[in-house]
Amino acid sequence: MNIKLLFLCLNSLMKRSFFVIVGFLFILCFSLSKQSIANEGYQLTRIEAEPFTHIISRTGKVSFKRSINLSFKTTGFLTQLNIDEGDTFLSKQVLAALDTAELTANKNSTYARLLQAKRNIRRIKTLLDKNLSSQRELDDANTAVETTRATYKIAAYNLEKAQIIAPFNGVVITRNTELGELQSPGNYALKVASLDNNLMVRVALTGNDIAAVYLDQKVKVHFDNFGVVEGKISKIPAMADSQSHLFIIEVSLPTNGLTRPFLVGQLAQILIHAQSHDLVYRLPIAALNAMNDNGQALIALEQNNKLIQKAFTIYKVENEYLYLQAEENSNALDVITQGWNKLSLISVER
Repeated sequence: MNIKLLFLCLNSLMKRSFFVIVGFLFILCFSLSKQSIANEGYQLTRIEAEPFTHIISRTGKVSFKRSINLSFKTTGFLTQLNIDEGDTFLSKQVLAALDTAELTANKNSTYARLLQAKRNIRRIKTLLDKNLSSQRELDDANTAVETTRATYKIAAYNLEKAQIIAPFNGVVITRNTELGELQSPGNYALKVASLDNNLMVRVALTGNDIAAVYLDQKVKVHFDNFGVVEGKISKIPAMADSQSHLFIIEVSLPTNGLTRPFLVGQLAQILIHAQSHDLVYRLPIAALNAMNDNGQALIALEQNNKLIQKAFTIYKVENEYLYLQAEENSNALDVITQGWNKLSLISVER
C-alpha cells in the first residue's frame, strides 16, 4: 500500500515538473527571439540628428606675430653687447651700448654754453639798468638761452639713446652687428620679439572654409613630439590673397611651458571644428549597405522590432563617416552599423 502511494506521488511530481520545464523553455525562446539582434552577431547603434560638424585640417609654421628692430639714435662705435641670437631678456635690461665719450663731451660743452648764455642775460640786465644796453640785446640774450637749452636737451637725449634698453620681456631673433662696428641711425642692431602672447600660426582656408570660422574660435593645435594646445583664431582677412585666392588666417597660441621660443619655425597642424546649421545623421562609413539608382544611401535599420532597409539622401562623405540629411524634428535612428551583410532584411522602405 505504501509503495503504491509513493509511486502515485512521484508520478504527479514528474507531471508538474514537466509543465514547469515546458513553460520555462517557452519563456526562454520568447526572450531569445526578442534578443535576436545580439545573437545574430551584428551591432545596433542609435544615431541622433545633430548639426553638421566637419574638421578643417591645415598645416602651418609657428612664428612670432609681432617683432621689432632696435637701433641706435646716433652714430658711434659699439662697445657693449650683452645679448646674442636666441637669448631671452627682461624688460628694462641693457642689451647693447655705444662708446659715449664723444656724446658726453658734446653734452658737457652744450651745458657750459647754456650757463654762459644765462650769465649773459644777467650782465645785459645790469647794463640795461644803467642805460648802457638795449631791450633788443636782452631779447637776443633770452633767445640764445632758449636755443642753447634745446641743444643741450638734444645732446642729453642722444647720450641716453646710446644704449638699447629692452622694451619688454623677449627673445633676440637676429643680431645684425658686432663689437667695435660703427653704428648709424636707420641700421638696426637687433631684431627682437616679445614672449607674451606673441606666437601664432598662419594657415590658408578656401572660400567655403572661411564661411565656417569666426574670430576667437577655439581650435586645436597639434605639434609632433610635443603635444596639443588650444589656440584661437585671432585674425580673419577681409579678402583673399590676390595670387593664391585663399584666405590667410592667424591662430594665436597661449603662453605656457609648451609654447616656448624653440617652437618658432616648427610645423603645427591646425584642427578647426566648423559647425553649420544643417542637421545630419553621422554614421560610420561601414554602415553603408549600398547606393540606389537615385544616388541615395541604403541603410539597415530596426523599426518596431523589424529589420528594414531605408534610402537616405547623402549630405557628405568622408573617409570615416557618412552624413545623411536630416530635418529639424527628425527622430533618432537605430542603425545596424556592423553585420548587416549577414542578415536577410524583412522589408525595404524608400
